[in-house]
Amino acid sequence: MNGPYMSRITDTFNKLNKSGNKALIPYIMAGDPSLDATKQFVLDLEAAGADIIELGVPFSDPLADGPTIQQAAERALRNGTTLKKVLSLVKEIRRISGIPLILMTYYNPVFKLGIETFVQKAVSAGVDGVIIPDLIPDEAEDFIKLARMQGLDTIFLLAPTSTPDRINRVVRASTGFLYYVSITGITGSKLSIEKNMKDTLHSIRGITSKPVAVGFGISSPGEASAMAKLADGVIVGSAIVKLIAQGKSIKNYVKSLRKAI
Repeated sequence: MNGPYMSRITDTFNKLNKSGNKALIPYIMAGDPSLDATKQFVLDLEAAGADIIELGVPFSDPLADGPTIQQAAERALRNGTTLKKVLSLVKEIRRISGIPLILMTYYNPVFKLGIETFVQKAVSAGVDGVIIPDLIPDEAEDFIKLARMQGLDTIFLLAPTSTPDRINRVVRASTGFLYYVSITGITGSKLSIEKNMKDTLHSIRGITSKPVAVGFGISSPGEASAMAKLADGVIVGSAIVKLIAQGKSIKNYVKSLRKAI
C-alpha cells in the first residue's frame, strides 16, 4: 500500500516519539501454557504498559532462541499450537484490543502455508508485522513484495556484527522498525552494553529515521533503562517467558520495565 497508509506499529512509534517516550515490546510464546492463557497475557501486558506485543509461533527447531524460549515452544507444540491457531487467536484478540501485534515465526511454517496465503491470513486476522529470524532480506523479495501490497510490516534483524552493506539492506527491507540484536548469540543470553553496539546504533541512525528496537538479553529494569537511552524501543522476551513457565504473574514485572524506560 502506498500513500496515506500507516501501520499501527509506525503510528505507535510516532506517538511515543512525540511524547518523548520509548516503546516497550514484550515477547511471549503463543500457546504456552495454552492459547486462552496467551489471550489473557496479551491483555495483561497491555494493561501493564506494553506498546507493541510480539507473539512467538512455536517451531520444532528454533535456531535463534535460547533454552527458555525453546522450552516454551516445546510446551506450546505439545499443546497442539499451530500457525493457523495462532492466527485465529489474533483474530479473537482483535475483538477486544487494538494493540499492535507482531508474529515472530520461523520461515518453515510460513513456507508450508504458502507465503501469499500467510500474508493474506495474517492481515485479515489483524497481525501488524512479522519477524522471521531465518529469512534474510536477500532471500525475502517475494515475501516483502506481498507484505508491502497488504500493508504488513516486515521487520528484519541487525546484529553487532552487521556490515554497512548489511545494515543498508536491512534498512531497505524493514518497515515498522529495525530489530537490533544486542548480542551475538541466542535469546536469553547475558547482556553487556558494549561500545561497538553504541557505534552500530549510531551508524544505523546515520542512514535511516526508521525506529530501532533492541532485544535479546534484556531482563532487568536497569538494563531496559540503559537500552531505552540508546534505542526507540526495548524488547524483552526470555525473562517474561520464564515467569510464565514458573506460573508467576507477569504484570508487576512488566510495570517495572515500563517505569524504567
